[in-house]
Amino acid sequence: MIVCVCNNISDREIRQAIDMGISSIDELREALGVATCCGNCLSYAVEVLDEHLGSGIQETVLKRPTLAV
Repeated sequence: MIVCVCNNISDREIRQAIDMGISSIDELREALGVATCCGNCLSYAVEVLDEHLGSGIQETVLKRPTLAV
């Protein structure tokens, strides 16, 4: 779903940015340009940020167990 119409930024892109280390709306503004034009997307961008940070799921790569020799 598109969050920022002005800059064509989706909720998926915001989640990916969070997975790469972004943790604040100011960092999202700088990295993606969220809420830098009209500002109508700010509240939803903050909601996506808070939900994704609060989910505790930030690692997208599965780790395989190592066998002790």
